[in-house]
Order: sequence, then C-alpha cells, then structure tokens
Amino acid sequence: MRLDTIFRAQAVRYPGKTALVCGSDRVSYSELDRRILNLATGLLKLGAKAGDRLVIYLPNGIDLVELLYAAFSIGVIVVPVSTRLTPLELQYICRDSKPFAVALDADVALRAEVARDLPDAIFISTGAKISGTIDLTELRANDSAPLHHLPFTDDALVMYTSGTTGSPKGAVITHSNLIVQNYFVHAVEWGVSSADIYLVTTPLAHRAGLARLANALSLGGTLVILKSFDPVAAVRAIEDEKITVVGMVPTVCRMMLPAIQDAPSRCASLRCIVVTGEAFPVELKRKFLSLLPHVRLVSFFAMTEAGAVTSLAHEEQFARPESIGRPTPGVEIRIVDDRGIDTVPGQPGELLVRSGEPGRFTVMRCYYQRPEETKTALREGWLHTGDIARCDELGYLYIVDRKKDMIITGGLNVYTKEVEQALLTNPGIADAAVVGIPDDVYGESVVAFVERPADSQLTIEDVIATVLGRLAGYKKPKHVFLVDDLPRNGTGKVLKHELRLRAERLLRPAPGAARILQGV
Repeated sequence: MRLDTIFRAQAVRYPGKTALVCGSDRVSYSELDRRILNLATGLLKLGAKAGDRLVIYLPNGIDLVELLYAAFSIGVIVVPVSTRLTPLELQYICRDSKPFAVALDADVALRAEVARDLPDAIFISTGAKISGTIDLTELRANDSAPLHHLPFTDDALVMYTSGTTGSPKGAVITHSNLIVQNYFVHAVEWGVSSADIYLVTTPLAHRAGLARLANALSLGGTLVILKSFDPVAAVRAIEDEKITVVGMVPTVCRMMLPAIQDAPSRCASLRCIVVTGEAFPVELKRKFLSLLPHVRLVSFFAMTEAGAVTSLAHEEQFARPESIGRPTPGVEIRIVDDRGIDTVPGQPGELLVRSGEPGRFTVMRCYYQRPEETKTALREGWLHTGDIARCDELGYLYIVDRKKDMIITGGLNVYTKEVEQALLTNPGIADAAVVGIPDDVYGESVVAFVERPADSQLTIEDVIATVLGRLAGYKKPKHVFLVDDLPRNGTGKVLKHELRLRAERLLRPAPGAARILQGV
C-alpha cells in the first residue's frame, strides 16, 4: 500500500471534487491524477528507477505536490528540502542523498552551484526556462503510460533532520509510516475525513506540512496551500475556502492572533486545530480558544524520525497544560536513566519510542546510508530520541529537555527548557533560548539569550526578576544577552550550538559581563 495508490482510489471516488487550492489555482482529483501520471511517465523517460532519489527544492505549490506523487507512483524516493534552507545546506543534502534529479525554481546561479557536486544529475526547473534544465511543463506534456508491474520500494522520503547539534541526517520515512498515522490514526483520533477542507500553514517540505497533504489526499478531502505564510492571508483563506482543519505550530498561532481578534467570525467554519513543533504556551492557548470557543484544539509531540509520539486532547489542554499528552495508540514509550533502567514516575530520563518494526508503523526505517548512526539510534527496535522526559502516574508525559542541552552546574542538573519556560512568563519576552557554557568554578554556567519585541524597554534586570522565585537559585542565568533575533535553521528551530559559540566568544574578553546585543 502506497500514498499514490490511496490517492488514485480517491480520484476514482471523487473525480470532480477539488483536491488542491493554491491562490487562484484549483485542481480536481481527476485532473491532478492525470497530471501526476503524465509527470511519472516523464520521469521514467528521464531514466528514473525505483529507489532513485529526487530532491525537490520548491516553494509551496501544486507543482511540488504533483512531483511528489509522480515520484511515489514509480517508486522514486523524494528528498523534500525547504526553500528556507540556504544554498549551502541544499548542496550538503544533495551530496549526501546523491539524487538522480533535482527540481528547483528558475535560479541559474543556484543550479550552477548544485551542479558542481552532481555532474550526472538531471535538473528540473519550474517557472522560466533556464539553460541545462528540463522544464516541468515539458515533463507534464507526456501522455501517461501504464505503470503496472513496476518494481517498487516502500521507502517514500528521506527527510533531513534539522541539524541543530551537527550535520543533518536523512531519516528514511516509508509509505507505511505515513499511511498508518495520516490515514488511519488521525482519522480515528481527530475525526478528520473526506468532508474536511484542510489548510497547511507550514512548508510542505516539513513533516507537519506533508502530514496535512497526506491527510487531505488520502482521505479524499481538499487541501488549501499557502504559497508562503502570512497571517492575514491565512485568515482570509479560512473565511473564503470554509476551512475546517488547520495544522500549525505555536508561532503561527501567535502570528494569527491579531488578525483573528479583528474579526473572529471569519473563522466560523473552523472546527479543529492541530498544533505541533514546540511547547504551546498556556496563555496563548487561552487567548486563542477565547476567540474561537467552538474550535477543538489538539496538540501533539512529534519527531521527524518517529511521527506523532503523543497527543493532548482538547479536554486536557488546561487540566495538564504543560504535558505533551499520552502516547498515540500503537506507540510504546519508555523513560530510562543513563544505565538503560526504567525510571519511576516523576523522575526524568531519556524518552525511548517503539512502534513495531522500524519503518513498518510510525518510526523511521533507518538513517540514509548511516549504519552506525542507525545502530546508535535504533536499539532492539527502540528509537533513542535524545529527549529528556518524565511521566506521571496517569501516563501523561512532560518534555524536560533535550539530553544534549542539559546543563550541569555545580553538580546539579539544569534543564534548559524549564528555564526558557520560566522566562516566557514575562510578556515582554518574545522568545528565549538557554544554553550552558564552560565555567571554571561550577563546570558550566547558565546563559540566556532573550529575544525582545521591537521598541521593547526590557532590561537585563527585568529578565533576572522574571525567574527569581520561580526557579532555584542555581538555575538562574548567570549571563543574559538581549537580542533582536535568535538564530534559527530552515525549520525555525533555534541554533543552540551557534549560541554557545557566540556566548563563549562574547564572554571571553569580559567574563561575567551581561550585555545587550543588537541583532547579532
């Protein structure tokens, strides 16, 4: 069973129904099916074989969806890359995945840069025709040929992890991984169906965006795609297209609030919001649901390598607001100490996840061409996530920190997530990131980088006062830096390794000095 065969069945059931909406473009299921098959035939004529990789470096749009499903239709593995990543990051992914073809916008310079590392690769361009590429329109012009009896692989995607602590690794995600969660589990857990109209607010190259695509096209619904996220445009799309289900991250929710506050009635069609990606601040939840009391909110904890691990139902959002919920049915979890022994309720440890054989249900099959990293991450079927979590007596989980982000100061553990959450209780703090740096006396010291809104009058003293009384003294930041923006990667995650280097560099000439950094 593959995503393309499920889609094709829905195209038979709902031929005239709108499958995709992007700006003024609308494509029915039957038309999308025809275009996908034509593209699949075009890829075969280029020499594509089952198991080959296709890098797609395109902005959100119908072209991306067609290429994705055309590749699936002939067993080609897609490597989706967000256009928020830099050319250097794209080059790294191309060198690592060794694709037979790369699809990108009509960017001559970018094509030349990537081509240096891939002399034999085929380049597919969208938009204006550029030298050395095959135009997507030409591929789409092929008459489709029967695709029966082709060899196929269950591998669907190679999704590169965000690389916040080192070089990104490609997680091999199978059709089974995507189908189990987005077709079966989500339909049961969230009640989504062919009757829903979905809005994707994140890049389709990310797993959250791909999940909304898989929800819509597998269940027979309609997907509305924003070419790029804009809060006003998102609210307009909800009103105009009668959106019923929206997938988002808390940052998107925060950005949409002002537009929703202006006219909550524009979101009358909404019935379900699914949120993932980071801790969802309690006050943000309250504000959002006070404006849209008819909407059901589901938040869940997910990873590239494991999909949705846990979820917190609408009714539980304020009963256990700090929790990431309980395990998704079919997903097993363990919390273990450094010796691999299960911890008791309330005691932090590393979160381990298992869902049958890797690649068969929700956990990835492996890391692409990295047997040693795969062996380290997947042991006896358990994915070692690197997340520090705790579990209460009723089975609710709480993320304490990333294992690699934990600070040990004076022999005491400081979980950076805890300090960040304390800082974010100050409404004058837009975002915060906490890291540890070497300390001659205590081993490590706590450093906070605080992002403040434009024209903010926030001071370092305000930051320190925020955590006093909330946290033990040893958890209080020893150094505070006020910044205009935190450095982030293409998926929006804060680059903590860059902050550590920055803190060490800035504190070297004047140890112990707190200072204001403008936009550095």
